Amino acid sequence: MPFSRQDIARRAAAEIEPGSIVNLGIGLPTLVADYLPKDLGVWFQSENGLLGMGPFPYEGDEDPQIINAGKQTVSIVPGGSCFDSALSFTMIRGGHVDLALLGAMQVSERGDLANWSVPGGKTLDIGGAMDLASGARRIVVLMTHRTRDDQPKLVRACDYPLTAPGVVDRIITDLAVLDVTERGFALVECAPGVSADEVAAATAAPLAGGLTCRP
Repeated sequence: MPFSRQDIARRAAAEIEPGSIVNLGIGLPTLVADYLPKDLGVWFQSENGLLGMGPFPYEGDEDPQIINAGKQTVSIVPGGSCFDSALSFTMIRGGHVDLALLGAMQVSERGDLANWSVPGGKTLDIGGAMDLASGARRIVVLMTHRTRDDQPKLVRACDYPLTAPGVVDRIITDLAVLDVTERGFALVECAPGVSADEVAAATAAPLAGGLTCRP
C-alpha cells in the first residue's frame, strides 16, 4: 500500500539528526514535526524570522503575531527567538540550516527542483524556497510520485520553472524513497506492498543501480 501523507511525514522525520536546525516547507513538510521525538534537541526555523518554532496551538490559544512562512499560527518553544527577515535569510544563505524539507512539483534526475510554478496553471510566490534550496546543507523533498492527472513528477529534465538546479539530495514520495546520484535516481526503499517495477513505471527517468528495494 502506498505511503499516506502521514507515512511520508513519519519517514521524513527519520531524516532529522539530533541537534540540527531544520526548515519545514509549506504543505506536507509541516506535518513532520508531529512525528519527531521531543528529546532530539532539534530547532525548527521559519524563514519569516523564527527559530524554535513549536507545534500548532490549540484552538483559542492562537497568537496572530506568531506565524510560520505559510501564514499558519504556530507556537514558540522555550528558548526560541524571533528576528527580522534580513537576519533569517543571512542564516539560510550562510549555510546555518542543516536540513530543509520542501515540497515540489517536479524533480529532475540531476536534482533540479521546481516547486513554485506550473506553466499555465498554479503559480506560488517563490518566497524563501530559492534561498533554502541553495543555502541549506541538505535538501529532502516530500511529494506524491505523480500528479492528480497521473503525470510523473520525477523526470529526466524539469519543464516547470526551476527553483534551483542540482540541489535535491533525497525524495520521499507515496511510492518510495529515492536518492539523487551522479547516475540519476537511485531507489532506496519502497512503500509497503509497492514493487520496484511499479516505482520505475511511475518515474519518467530510469532508476540507477538496478530495480531493488531495501527490506
